[in-house]
Amino acid sequence: MSTATAARYSELNLKKTLTYSLLLHVFLTIAMLASAYLQHRGAQWGGPPGGGSGAVTVNMVGNLPGIPLPAPAVVTPNRVVDTTKGLYKAEPIPKAPPPRDAEKIPEFKKEKQPKTIERPSRVLEDKTPPPPNAVPFGQGGAPTLPYSSFSMTGGTQGSIGMQGPGGADFGARYSWYVTAVKRRISENWLVSTVDSSVRIAPRATVTFTIQRNGAISNIRVTQSSGNLSVDNSAQRAVLGSSPLPPLPNDYGASSVNVEFFFDFKR
Repeated sequence: MSTATAARYSELNLKKTLTYSLLLHVFLTIAMLASAYLQHRGAQWGGPPGGGSGAVTVNMVGNLPGIPLPAPAVVTPNRVVDTTKGLYKAEPIPKAPPPRDAEKIPEFKKEKQPKTIERPSRVLEDKTPPPPNAVPFGQGGAPTLPYSSFSMTGGTQGSIGMQGPGGADFGARYSWYVTAVKRRISENWLVSTVDSSVRIAPRATVTFTIQRNGAISNIRVTQSSGNLSVDNSAQRAVLGSSPLPPLPNDYGASSVNVEFFFDFKR
């Protein structure tokens, strides 16, 4: 046998061997897949081990192994407020004790004003007998001094007469000064200073002296009205007007005498 023939024969044997080996591996692979398929298929529901159809046999058991079940959800019920009154009273809330350092402030009570007691007016009559040459009130008679009249509040009247030393008519010469004196005294004669029960009173005459510097002196009630409150109010009006304006510069005397009449009427 030649070398070429031997090589050809060896190549054919190798191809046969490879073909048989490949077929054997394919067969083994199919057999393994079929075996795995049949093994995992198992028996059908209700069928016998060999296949086919039949009844299902169920046996009763005493206990089953514990299977944990899911816990039920906890639901909190909503409570509706009951507005009806209960059968029992709620205990009162205790009050907090007051602080020890606190001191109670004393209460101030208003003082009751005393009731005003109105007393009837007492007309005080002058028991001194009049002089024999006196002229009764309201029956005329020339005044001792020239005077001028003026009105006050509430119908009250006032008159004033001034005379210097030696009988000189001060009012006619210095009328502006007389007007200033009348205004000052009339402003100070207050009706409220007279007893409220007095409605009308006779004339009260007050005399006084005005000094050079305007100071008032020698205040006297020369004729009483018959009512003490009227006389006192007239004197108070004259006294409260001091000092008056100084006497005029060209007036030669150091003082002037004044006679003032108070006619009270409310």
